[in-house]
Amino acid sequence: MTELLKKLGIEAENPGGFAEAWLGSGPVIESISPIDGQPLARVRQVTPAEYDRIAGRAAEAFASWRLVPAPKRGELVRQLGHALRERKRDLGTLVTLETGKIIAEGQGEVQEMIDICDFAVGLSRQLYGLTMHSERPAHRMYEQWHPLGVVGIITAFNFPVAVWSWNAALAIACGDACLWKPSSKTPLSAIACTKIAERVCRETGVHPAIVSLVIGSGSTVGEQLIG
Repeated sequence: MTELLKKLGIEAENPGGFAEAWLGSGPVIESISPIDGQPLARVRQVTPAEYDRIAGRAAEAFASWRLVPAPKRGELVRQLGHALRERKRDLGTLVTLETGKIIAEGQGEVQEMIDICDFAVGLSRQLYGLTMHSERPAHRMYEQWHPLGVVGIITAFNFPVAVWSWNAALAIACGDACLWKPSSKTPLSAIACTKIAERVCRETGVHPAIVSLVIGSGSTVGEQLIG
């Protein structure tokens, strides 16, 4: 198990926030495997002040990301899908350890991430808009899709990574930045996925805060996110 966590960049104690840099100085939580009740690793949750800092960096990243042409945004998602393929077995095993799912379901959840990346790549070249006739002379009407901003993503423990990807892959392809708050019961799966996405961003010269992460309780970080 130690070797598996090491391959995914998981240490004995990990910062629970990311936005260009990793940070977290709040209370420590421990990820416990429901399979045997054994601890996997510890995570330092983000504080309210750190949440504000992370959200601010995500907003800064969005300002530049929204200007990147959609097909190029799709290329980033394509490379993310490729990176997930390379780590499918390891990520799937981690999902099994954190959730207690059978191995086939753990692997299947990672496959869903890969599949939605493939879908989002195609979407990046199909963000069409309509053109319409106007009753006014010398006027032209058309619709054009614009990125929303920083998209908040809250995921539950029973689908620790797939639900994030369903939202993140599409949001990134559409020019949005993402701010992910995973379940406190499955923080390691979220950290592992974020580390993979961070590496892809850095290798392609993209501001990594478009895949920001905040691990903390619903009563603090969660309330800040939905507020």
